[in-house]
Order: sequence, then C-alpha cells, then structure tokens
Amino acid sequence: MKRNLQNERRRLRNKAARSEIKTRIKHSIAAAEAGADDGAEALRLAVKKLDKAAAKGIIHKNQAANRKSSLMRRLAKLSSTEG
Repeated sequence: MKRNLQNERRRLRNKAARSEIKTRIKHSIAAAEAGADDGAEALRLAVKKLDKAAAKGIIHKNQAANRKSSLMRRLAKLSSTEG
C-alpha cells in the first residue's frame, strides 16, 4: 500500500514536470517565430527544464539531449529563414 502511494505521488510529480517541459518548448518556439525579444530567455528556460528533468530521472539524459538538439535545430532553421 505504501509503495502504491509513493508511486502515485511520483507519477503526478513526473507528469507535472513533463507538462512543464512541453510548455517551455512551445513557448520558446512561439517566441522565436514571433521574433520576440525574450526568445533567448525562453530557450534558456526550456533547456534548463530539460536538464533538470534529466538530472532528476524524469526523462533519460539522452532523451533530454535529443530534445535540446531538435529544439536548437528548429530554432536555427527559423532564424535562418527570417534573416
């Protein structure tokens, strides 16, 4: 019973963290598309959340690296088409 309660608490915590990661990534992409001033800050927050989730074991470190890489590629592609 105790193990089930612990697992449920962890599941909810991990779910919230994963949701936060997705939100931060969406915000950074939206900021880059809009050409907003805070685009770099949004990207920094997204990378920070990914690193933190990997450190806590919410996502695998390679998964965090893959997501950061794809995010950087996508933002680079956006900035090259704008300029």
